[in-house]
Amino acid sequence: QLQLVESGGGLVQPGGSLRLSCAASGATLDYYRIGWFRQAPGKEREGVSCISASGGRINYADSVEGRFTISRDKNTVYLRMNSLKAEDTAVYYCAAKMSGSRCTVGGMDYWGKGTLVTVSS
Repeated sequence: QLQLVESGGGLVQPGGSLRLSCAASGATLDYYRIGWFRQAPGKEREGVSCISASGGRINYADSVEGRFTISRDKNTVYLRMNSLKAEDTAVYYCAAKMSGSRCTVGGMDYWGKGTLVTVSS
């Protein structure tokens, strides 16, 4: 059974940076598409970024394009977040899906429990 654990969240000032990690155990991530999602207080969970199993196909939400970078290395997936804004404040989740070509909130097979990112001065 694949298990995902996020880490790296915290409090950061506007304009700052964080790197989130999504560590997998119980199975290899080699065949999984991985997505980063976030949920702000009072809002629905939304997709942030998605990386294919091979790492060759990457997508970003318009709101983070040019500021966030997703990458993967063996059994860990990273989300580098630069130029953070107050509106990036949310719980960030990683999720995995073995089949398909997209990362959608309703379509992932495994989820982590999330890590809180707070952007505030």
